[in-house]
Amino acid sequence: MSPALKLLCSLLLSGLLLVGQPIREVTPQHNPDDLLLVNRQWRISRNYYPEVRLSDVPGQIRSLRPVAAEALEAMFAACKEETGAQLISVSGYRNYAKQEKIYGDKLKRVNGSRARADEYVARPGASEHQTGLTMDLGQKGKEKSTLGASFGETTGGIWLRENCWRFGFILRYDQGWEETTGYSYEPWHVRYVGLRHAQYIHEHPMPLEDYLQLVRTRRLKDALLSPGDLVLEEVDVP
Repeated sequence: MSPALKLLCSLLLSGLLLVGQPIREVTPQHNPDDLLLVNRQWRISRNYYPEVRLSDVPGQIRSLRPVAAEALEAMFAACKEETGAQLISVSGYRNYAKQEKIYGDKLKRVNGSRARADEYVARPGASEHQTGLTMDLGQKGKEKSTLGASFGETTGGIWLRENCWRFGFILRYDQGWEETTGYSYEPWHVRYVGLRHAQYIHEHPMPLEDYLQLVRTRRLKDALLSPGDLVLEEVDVP
């Protein structure tokens, strides 16, 4: 997107309330019911507690939002049926206080160096796990692997990369996206975004941050521009 177009979008966004369009509809990065964005720059409140339930899958820390839990269960069953590999849950929903403790423990182990702690652990409020839409996965059996790059080379990890979109999930931190996402490659970390969004990102691989720019541009255009007022690059996004 050109600088001029970015400026135009910002100006249009600032005037949204004046034309009666609910701002949350065109800023999905802020909307807990939409494409909520959580990373090192966009943090979530300590008071955010989504409704979660236990996923009926093997593993630990299995809680997710109900829609994500249902999708996870279907994804586990499909992977088992199609490959014979058994995925396991490693870490799902974590509230702010839990993330605060995890980050504090890491700080102690690195002698108080926030720079070193940040290499491995998200600060409180900067973890997607607090959304209830994210799960860290592993695989058990002969190819047992959890929370390591080797998971991406297992039968389950390969299947996950190619098929998680079918269930509304995306690989959130892929190789080559580190500068945009702020996090290293994590083939075990999936984020639920819903089927339409997941399919588009699967067919046009990009970080969620970049995809959100496309979504915001399209929604701003639909909300504020009449046909023929301005020609924006057409992007077929949900």
